[in-house]
Amino acid sequence: MHFSSGINRPPYEANDGFLQITSGCSHGSCKFCTFYKESPFSLSPMEEIEADIKELAHSGWRFDRIYLQGADPFIRKTEDLLKIADMIYHYLPRVKSIGGYARVDNLKNKTVEQVRQLKDAGYNYFYFGVESGDDKLLDRMNKGYHADYVLHECRKMDEAGMPWIANFLGGLGGHGWGLSHARETARLYNQLKPAMIYASELTLFPDTPLSRDVEEGKFAEATERERMEEMQEFIRCLTVPTIFRAEHVTMPVRINGRVPEDKEAMISRLQETMDTNGEERLQMYRSSVYSL
Repeated sequence: MHFSSGINRPPYEANDGFLQITSGCSHGSCKFCTFYKESPFSLSPMEEIEADIKELAHSGWRFDRIYLQGADPFIRKTEDLLKIADMIYHYLPRVKSIGGYARVDNLKNKTVEQVRQLKDAGYNYFYFGVESGDDKLLDRMNKGYHADYVLHECRKMDEAGMPWIANFLGGLGGHGWGLSHARETARLYNQLKPAMIYASELTLFPDTPLSRDVEEGKFAEATERERMEEMQEFIRCLTVPTIFRAEHVTMPVRINGRVPEDKEAMISRLQETMDTNGEERLQMYRSSVYSL
């Protein structure tokens, strides 16, 4: 198998087959990110992809789903993705669906009709690393787009009927910014139709520009209580019917449920965590997270 970096996938995709069709990240400049730094962005050759699919077919493992590797494999042209799907189903007829990570600007080269074609070919539940709906934070973290761009592009997914996943990165604004960040991001997602919102918490590692900002006094991290209150506010402000999951290793307490039905239960679970764990104990948990 050709992998330019380690396997990266959300926790709930653990049982998938993994296939690299791009290397690295087409953006690679988010201030908080540690992924894919060792691998420059490139498109995998079709011959290499086919060889890897054959290797998966002869591995003895049985996969129902393929999770594409690379930071944003959805950047590939529609015709490439359709060819890759055909190869997957030819060699791995058990496979029923294909997903992966995505950046919002991966949709720039796709029309609604093309997204619909990809949906019909089995592509679904791409995980879009939106992070935030707050334009000031999107600029500060060098995400490369604003909330109105997210709205315009991700509506293609909704119009095409392809289910997709949006993320929320708690603590992204740092100390004193949490409630505003929660409200702005919920306001953005309430105008879209993500099948799931997956939440995690900003956890800094030494090799990121944002960690250097902390050392230089340019960025103050949110307290653990601020993070919990931010997550509560985000859930409270959500009105779009969706599944909400916050089960990442960066979360000191795992919560999941449906919005709006389970909002109060999830908010209460976060409150219980704050009430029974002091700031120091919660900080100890965060300091124990060595990798994502």
